Amino acid sequence: MSKGLTESDHPDAGEYDYNLLIIGGGSAGVAVAKEASSLGQRVLLLDAPSPHGNTRNVSGCGVSVLKKLMQQAALLGQSLKDSAAYGWKLQQPVAHSWSELTDALQQRVKELSFDRRQELRRHGITFLHAHAELLDPHTVQATDTKGEQASHTAETIVIATGDEPHYPDIPGVREHCITCDDLFFLPHSPGRTLVVGDTGEALEVAGWLFGLGMKEVVVMRPSHPPEDSDHKVLRKLESHMYVQGVKFTYGYTLTKVEQMEVGSPGKLRTTASPPGGILADEGEYNTVILAMGRDACTQGLGLERVGVKLNQSTGKIIVNDEDQSSVSHIYAIGAVQEGQQPHAGLSMQAGRLLAQRLYGGKHTKCERSSVPTVLFTTMEYAACGLTEETAGQRFGHSNIEIFHEHYWPQEWSLPRRNKNSCYAKVICHIPDNHRVLGVHVLGPSAGELIQGFVTALSGGLTKEQLDATVGLHPVSAEVLTNLTHTQRETEAMLVQGNC
Repeated sequence: MSKGLTESDHPDAGEYDYNLLIIGGGSAGVAVAKEASSLGQRVLLLDAPSPHGNTRNVSGCGVSVLKKLMQQAALLGQSLKDSAAYGWKLQQPVAHSWSELTDALQQRVKELSFDRRQELRRHGITFLHAHAELLDPHTVQATDTKGEQASHTAETIVIATGDEPHYPDIPGVREHCITCDDLFFLPHSPGRTLVVGDTGEALEVAGWLFGLGMKEVVVMRPSHPPEDSDHKVLRKLESHMYVQGVKFTYGYTLTKVEQMEVGSPGKLRTTASPPGGILADEGEYNTVILAMGRDACTQGLGLERVGVKLNQSTGKIIVNDEDQSSVSHIYAIGAVQEGQQPHAGLSMQAGRLLAQRLYGGKHTKCERSSVPTVLFTTMEYAACGLTEETAGQRFGHSNIEIFHEHYWPQEWSLPRRNKNSCYAKVICHIPDNHRVLGVHVLGPSAGELIQGFVTALSGGLTKEQLDATVGLHPVSAEVLTNLTHTQRETEAMLVQGNC
């Protein structure tokens, strides 16, 4: 490795190779690159090669797109079952080809990657497919896929390397398990599958597999839902999946994975510690999928060498409210930022606003109070604003009123699908004129439905305004305009035995 320059050795800003150098070609990195280039800056974007060649690429949205498409594949399976109720006569049994699906998914990501590369070229952005390492505060060494190295200097550096699936320190896990990201590249049907994790990803994967015809899908989850989710809605989602046929085990901890047979798929033996940990429980599966969270991609970047401070427990970069690290000209955005959840839309917004603050004379910071989220489960769950648990902790449970309702989408009526699965709830702050703090929807296309409420919440939406909104009949979103039942009333009726 060549000797790096010290801070005092560097030339004036105009003599750097680039005004802005971005490490990471995901949603955040591409967004800041495009915006900075449009504002007249010389920009270099470095993106590390993927171990699969496709999942972490310059498309910046590969995994998110794959999730949406996998969900659609599973939904089509349900639609085929529903079609008879609408008069469709299928002439022969319909089979699903796993390999054709994964081939199509990979081809779509390649198309997105190619399109994004072309877009970067049109913006005049230099892109290199290379691993990046900081040699000093303004110099980055790029190592390409052939091992060739070159150094580049920049006045400002942005770290946007994203995250990757977490592997726990459990015997046999790395050798025999796959992650959610790997599933999209699995060349054969996974067969009997164990999904391990307390994340939304675990529910997404289990729902897709069951929807695609994998009848033996088991989800191993801890006793308590993740803190950043609305516990009651998540439990409703799990209950719906259980009724459909997905199996759940709660409180078990995976302790070992062993290979019994090699094949496509092979056979694995899992050992898990049950609640109380008295006797180990063993199971046999064809595939074990890890959905146990994600780790920030900050290793090997040379951040400690140049003084960028990390949270040692999470590996994420500590920043201020300007996305600025402990080194004044080095910024971090997206999933590598401490306190930031993986969210492609938020990452893109953060990237654009950072570039505007750096080069456009603006001061707008990213609005994070009503960021929408979505789980691409077959029963989609979307939300914006606060969860019930967070609202209660912040304002006091006595100051919170929750309006809720189960609903039945019209498209479910002919095939007679479960009436009590879909659900909507609105969380209000009583002292503040019943201002809406959170909106949660569990049902078909919930993500599409929730988008407009993000703007409404940012504008201070109240329950009175929501009630005054004319509902579009007979679509599912109509349920949010006529919520009259409160959670307190429902709970009281349950206690009295009237419900």
